[in-house]
Amino acid sequence: MPKISNKGLEMPESPIRKLVPFAEAATKKGRKIYQLNIGQPDIKTPEGALDAVRNHDIEVLSYSHSAGFEGYREKLAQYYQKSSLPVEKDDIIITTGGSEALLFAMGSITDPGDEVIIPEPFYANYNGFATASGVKIKPIQSSIENNFALPPISEFEKLISEKTKAIILCNPGNPTGYLYTKEEVKQLADLALKHDLFIVSDEVYREFAYEGAVHHSIMSIPELSENAIMVDSVSKRYSMCGARIGCLVSKNKEVMATAMKFAQARLSPPTFAQIASEAALDTPQSYFDDVIEQYTYRRNLLVDGLEKIEGVKVAKPKGAFYCIAELPVEDADDFAKWLLESFEDDNETIMVAPAAGFYSTPNTGMNQVRIAYVLKKEDLERAIVILEKALKQYNQQN
Repeated sequence: MPKISNKGLEMPESPIRKLVPFAEAATKKGRKIYQLNIGQPDIKTPEGALDAVRNHDIEVLSYSHSAGFEGYREKLAQYYQKSSLPVEKDDIIITTGGSEALLFAMGSITDPGDEVIIPEPFYANYNGFATASGVKIKPIQSSIENNFALPPISEFEKLISEKTKAIILCNPGNPTGYLYTKEEVKQLADLALKHDLFIVSDEVYREFAYEGAVHHSIMSIPELSENAIMVDSVSKRYSMCGARIGCLVSKNKEVMATAMKFAQARLSPPTFAQIASEAALDTPQSYFDDVIEQYTYRRNLLVDGLEKIEGVKVAKPKGAFYCIAELPVEDADDFAKWLLESFEDDNETIMVAPAAGFYSTPNTGMNQVRIAYVLKKEDLERAIVILEKALKQYNQQN
């Protein structure tokens, strides 16, 4: 039989989705599952985005430009300019989700054997994107003790070698919800300039900042214009995960010209989804005000509830809609499977994402889970009750 590639064998499973077969089996048993494992908002997609597709009179569903519709890129540039970011339409390539933008970035700035430095825990698919590109991740651990703030710059410098090409950042963070301060972003910028590195900043949660906190984009630092690459997406901002529209943004003309070759190779991003995404840019600020209010309430409800459970430690996020919780278990992966296979409370259970998959360092985060607070009040309250009961029962059995 022909052999599978080593790259394919090394490709990691998603810690978010690998438990789906267990969830499907539990559902077939008639159990209700509160899904805390995935960042799929229950917030309604802006009506204008949906109407733009419903009411369109397309007769031929044709390709768009490989960089995406010019009109969409122009409006998107105006969106960034409102946040004082110096972005023009030619600095943008529309991609099939933020995931493709990350792959284009990796493909444009790294060669097999190169290294990238990433604070961990980090978005689990960075592991997969690195594997697909033949790139080695050099992780630098942040700590739950200080809400996963940026590790000391001196620790980054220890990892820099002749193979280092970039620092990858998720701001606000998935899975931690940490929002980097202006000073932290500036420290990273100074480091990138000192060592002539790229910074790839994944900013798909840029709208979600709480308690008056402000998001500081890597694109806001003028002297970093040749080093900064931003990744963005409509998925979370407008609750349009299924649209699969993102973008790659950089002032570096050589980076964008190179990324364009990858964009041309996949022809174009999806047409209808671009139409919806362009219309979504007209969403009024009141929509985001309501969403921020809702997520702030849910975050407080979740964090307060988790802190009351014996043995649980939780980091309080300032952005996105995730938090990392440390549980009184040795193996959160085993606990997560047990929740779906063997536990129920009034025929209900919960699904969480084991956090070990958000680390690159082996055997790290083994007792942590990522929880997404994307459920309504009643469901979050019920999920907290279930978690407390489940932890008691699990620890009594083990």
